[in-house]
Amino acid sequence: MPWFPGAMSCKSKVAPSVDFDHSCSDSVEYLTLNFGPFETVHRWRRLPPCDEFVGARRSKHTVVAYRDAIYVFGGDNGKNMLNDLLRFDVKDCSWCRAFTTGTPPAPRYHHSAVVYGSSMFVFGGYTGDIYSNSNLKNKNDLFEYKFATGQWTEWKVEGRLVARSAHGATVYNDKLWIFAGYDGNARLNDMWTISLQDREQAYWEEIEQSGEIPPSCCNFPVAVCQDKMFVFSGQSGAKITNNLFQFEFKGHIWTRIPTEHLLRGSPPPPQRRYGHTMVAFDRHLYVFGGAADNTLPNELHCYDVDSQTWEVIQPSTDISLWFGGKGFTFWFVVCNLSLLNCNANFSQMPSGRLFHAAAVIHDAMYIFGGTVDNNVRSGEMYRFQFSCYPKCTLHEDYGKLWENRQFCDVEFTLGEREEKVLGHIAIVTARCKWLRKKILQARDRQKQKDSSGRSSRVPPLLEVSIREADAQPFEVLMQFLYTDKIQYPRRGHVQDVLLIMDVYKLALSFKLSRLEQLCVQYIEASVDLQNVLSVCENANKLQLDQLKEHCLNFVVKESHFNQVIMTKEFEHLSTQLIVEIVRRKQQPPPRVYSDQPVDIGTSLVQDMKACLEGAGHEFCDIILLLDGHPRPAHKAILAARSSYFEAMFRSFMPEDGQVNISIGEMVPSTQAFESMLRYIYYGDVNMPPEDSLYLFAAPYYYGFSNNRLQAYCKQNLEMNVTVENVLQILEAADKTQALDMKKHCLHIIVHQFTKVSKLPNLRSLSQPLLLDIIDSLASHISDKQCTEMSSDI
Repeated sequence: MPWFPGAMSCKSKVAPSVDFDHSCSDSVEYLTLNFGPFETVHRWRRLPPCDEFVGARRSKHTVVAYRDAIYVFGGDNGKNMLNDLLRFDVKDCSWCRAFTTGTPPAPRYHHSAVVYGSSMFVFGGYTGDIYSNSNLKNKNDLFEYKFATGQWTEWKVEGRLVARSAHGATVYNDKLWIFAGYDGNARLNDMWTISLQDREQAYWEEIEQSGEIPPSCCNFPVAVCQDKMFVFSGQSGAKITNNLFQFEFKGHIWTRIPTEHLLRGSPPPPQRRYGHTMVAFDRHLYVFGGAADNTLPNELHCYDVDSQTWEVIQPSTDISLWFGGKGFTFWFVVCNLSLLNCNANFSQMPSGRLFHAAAVIHDAMYIFGGTVDNNVRSGEMYRFQFSCYPKCTLHEDYGKLWENRQFCDVEFTLGEREEKVLGHIAIVTARCKWLRKKILQARDRQKQKDSSGRSSRVPPLLEVSIREADAQPFEVLMQFLYTDKIQYPRRGHVQDVLLIMDVYKLALSFKLSRLEQLCVQYIEASVDLQNVLSVCENANKLQLDQLKEHCLNFVVKESHFNQVIMTKEFEHLSTQLIVEIVRRKQQPPPRVYSDQPVDIGTSLVQDMKACLEGAGHEFCDIILLLDGHPRPAHKAILAARSSYFEAMFRSFMPEDGQVNISIGEMVPSTQAFESMLRYIYYGDVNMPPEDSLYLFAAPYYYGFSNNRLQAYCKQNLEMNVTVENVLQILEAADKTQALDMKKHCLHIIVHQFTKVSKLPNLRSLSQPLLLDIIDSLASHISDKQCTEMSSDI
C-alpha cells in the first residue's frame, strides 16, 4: 500500500483530511496543499487603510468579527467621540459603512463589544463632548446590533451594575461577562453577568469571585481560551504588574499564573502595560501593543496555555517570487491575479500603538486603529497569520511513562526505610550525572555477581541504593527528570512547601541546577504570613541559606513584621532565629548585586538531544535496523513517544532485540530516519524538505500523540522547494510515489532548466529520473520552438 497521501484517493485512511490538488485555472500547473494555513505563518500584512470619507481614524474603539467581516464601532478621532459602524470585508479587502437602522448608542469610547449568535452587543463606555468637555460620564447601557437587518436596539435591563468604561467583556455559556473597569472615581475589580438568550427576562447578576482576584484595574484586555478567561496587565495604579490571571467560569475562581520563564529557557512575560490587545487562538494567547513604561512596543507576545510559557513571535520575512530562494510557496506560483494583487503589500509589521482593537477570523488576527507616536490616531488595518501546529507532547509523553511505570529497568532503594521507586535508566542517566554514576556502579556490581554468564530474555531490574534520599522527595525529583516540572505547592499548605524544601536539598546534593532554581522560585512564591516562620526554621535546620534569607527579609517587611511577631509560632521559635529577626529589623544587611548569570542547568530537550547524539549510547537496549544498517536506541524512549513501539515492546518484543524500520512499505532515507529520531527523542522538527516527504505519514504509522510532525512537514514542503533542492525532493517524491509532488518538481526543473542543469547532483540521478526530465523537457518545447531549432541545425 503506498503511504504518501498524494498517491491515494481522498478516502485514504492515512490522513483523510490531507491531499494534493494540482488543478488550476488557466491550466497553469502548481501544487496546493489542502490543509493548514493558506498564508505564510507568522506573517504580518498591511491591508488597505480606512479612507477618511468612509470613517475617521480612531482609537479607544472596538472591533468584532462576524463571518468574513470586521465591524468597527465608536472610539474617538482626537477631537470627537464617534458612534459610526464601519465594515471591513476580509475577502475583498474593502471598507464601507455598515447599514444601520434604529437608534445607535450615543458616541463613546472605552466601551466593550462582543458577538453572540448573529448580533453584536455594545456595553458601557465613556460618553459626552470631549471637545467642549461637557456631559462626560460613564454608561452602563446595553445595545444590540443585528447583523442581518442592521437594526440597533437598546436593552432595558434590571440590576444595579455600576456604570463603567475601560472594562473587560466576553461571552461564555450564553452570557455576557463584565469585569473591572473605571467608574469615574475609582478602578474596579467586580464581575457581573447577564444572559443574552432572552431579552425579556435579562437582568444583571453580580458574581461572587474567589481565589487570587486581580487588583482593581482598567484598560486591559480579556480573552477566553480552553473554557477559562484570562486577564493580562492593565492600569492598576501603584500595583500595576505584568501578571497573567486565569478565571474558571465553573467555580468562579481566580488564579495568578506563576512565571517560570527563566527555568524553561523561554522569554519573560511582556512588560507591564495598558491599552494593549489580547486574543485567543487554539491554545495560545497573543498580546500586542499598549503603553509599556512610556514606550510603545510592537513585539507580538504569545502565551501557551498548556506549557504556561511566553515567547516573542518572530515575524516571517518577505517571500520571494517562485525560484528566488528559500521563500517559495506553492500557491504563489500561479497566475491568479486576484491573489497576487491582494498580496501586493508584503509582510509589514505594525508600529507600536495603544487603544487599538483586535479580532480573530478563521486562523488570522486583524488589528485596526489605535494611537501611535505623537498622539496620532491610526486608520490602518493589519493581518497576522497564526500557525496551527499541534502542541509538542514531549514532556507529556515522558510524564505518562513515569506515571505508568511501564518498561522500568531500574529500582531505587531509598533511605533508612528502604522504600522502592522504579524508573528508566535511559531518561534518568540522560538527566542527572549524579544518578548516572550510581547506576554505572550498580551495573558493574551486578556484572560481577553474574558469574554464570547466562542471560535471560528479560533482564532483571537493576538495583540502586540511595541512602541520602527519602521516597517522597525523590519521587518529586524523578517527576522533574521526566517532565522538567514539579507540582506547584498549594498556597498556605506548610507541608507542601516543606516537601519542596526537601526536594531542594536533594537537588543541591545531586547537582541539578535547574531543579534548584525551580524549587527556590516555587518556595519563595509560596511563602506567606501563615507559613513563613515554619519555612524559615526548616531552612535554618537544613542549612538552606538562600531560602532562610528570603524568609528573614519577608518577616522584617514593614507590612509583615507586626503580624508575624504576634503569632504563637513566633513565641516557639528558636532563640537564635528570634535574635536574627530582631537584628535584621534593626539593621538590614546591604543588598549585594551580582553580575554573574544564574546557572539554570540543562532542560529536558537539551539532555535528550545529548542522549541521542552519543551521551546515552552505553545505555542503549534496542537495535533499529534501517535497510540492514543498525542504529542503537532506547526502548523506554521509543515506547514513551510511539504507540507502535509501546505495543511491540509490551506484547511481542523481538528475541534478538532488533527492529526493522519502515513507514508502511517504504524504507525512509538514512537522513530522514535521523530526523524522525530527533523528533522522537527531543521533539525537533527541523529537517530538509526532502525528509518531510519521507516522514509525512510517520505520525500515523508510528502512532505519535498528535500530527505535529506532519504539520511541520507540510509547512516545510510548502515553503522550501527551491531550485537548489528540487532534485533531492524529486528523488524523494519518486521513491515515495508522491506523484503530484514529482510532477511539480519536474515542472520547476523544465522551467528553470538553465539553472538546474548546473547543479552537480543532476549527474547522479538515476537513469529513469533523467529520462523523466528529458520527457518533461520534450513536452514543454512547443512545435514552433522545434521548427526554429530545426532551421538552426
